[in-house]
Formats: sequence, C-alpha cells, structure tokens
Amino acid sequence: MVSSGVWRKSSFSGTNPENHCVELAALNGKISLRESDDPAAVVAITPASLGAFIQIVKRGGLDHLVQ
Repeated sequence: MVSSGVWRKSSFSGTNPENHCVELAALNGKISLRESDDPAAVVAITPASLGAFIQIVKRGGLDHLVQ
C-alpha cells in the first residue's frame, strides 16, 4: 500500500468510513489516485494529464461510457 504523502478526498464524501471514494495525493511529482476501499491499487499520472482528464469530463467527453 502507498502510504507516503497526504491522501485527500472530496468533502462530498462525508466522514462515514462506509462512504468509499477516490483519494488523491501528490507523490514524487505525480498525482496518485486510489479507491479508498482498495488503497493498495494506485494509479499515478502527471498533473497535466489529470487536468486534461478533468476538462474532458467537464465537457461531457466521457458521458457515452455511462449511457
């Protein structure tokens, strides 16, 4: 499990430990992401890649995946 750094989650997740969510941490110059109910599985991406992903999501560029 990656435990270095400070893992953060959305305030919308609340404080109930049953509320699983995506957590982010800045580690080694990259942004690491993990699911709170499976903290050993970590994906690391660059800040630029995360920014591009967020912009695509905001534009609806991935909406077809959930329809």
